[in-house]
Amino acid sequence: MNLYTRLEQETQAEQAYLTSSPIIQQVFRGDISLDDYTAFLREAYHHVKHTVPLLMATGAALPESKEWLREAVGEYIEEEMGHQEWILNDLAACGVDKETVRHGQPSAATELMVAYAYDAVRRKNPLCFFGMVFVLEGTSIALADNAAAMIRKTLDLPGGAFSYLRSHGSLDQEHIVFFRDLMNKIDDKAEQDLIIHSAKMFFQLYANIFRTLKCKDTLGEAA
Repeated sequence: MNLYTRLEQETQAEQAYLTSSPIIQQVFRGDISLDDYTAFLREAYHHVKHTVPLLMATGAALPESKEWLREAVGEYIEEEMGHQEWILNDLAACGVDKETVRHGQPSAATELMVAYAYDAVRRKNPLCFFGMVFVLEGTSIALADNAAAMIRKTLDLPGGAFSYLRSHGSLDQEHIVFFRDLMNKIDDKAEQDLIIHSAKMFFQLYANIFRTLKCKDTLGEAA
């Protein structure tokens, strides 16, 4: 069985853990506040700004036998440059001071996901990063467009508040096809198992960001 099919089939429990996050369910019921949306964008900024550095670390750590994959990482870097600034612009369109977000701190859940990503690339194997790609790109395509439409309808926000979600929705289909074809070139079972394990970890870590958004807001209010 090819790796992409294995990723889809063997991470279903972890995917369900993510999509059943209360805040995601609320979005699709039209039960979301501006604070919920901007909290999501704040955390997105604090992990997306690490995408290019993580790609660079991955490319540098790949062995010569994976030169074909390093070339693909180079393409990813070109594509991902500056996406964190789109998020800050979305926040500004929601009335948030983007410089405060830029210089702020992530939630514990976001910091843990980012820390695990760097650790996995450097301590375990650079291939671990592709588990994260599967989670973030696959989830975005599945949810982003519908979420953006529902949030815009519920909150009556301008279109300029959704550049990040829209860019990672159905228009991102080419990226996932590119990723699928890359993963299907990896036929060593040990390497496949490594990437599947990584994806399972990232589904849980990413879900925990969503599952603690409300908790973070509550803690901020209590302070």
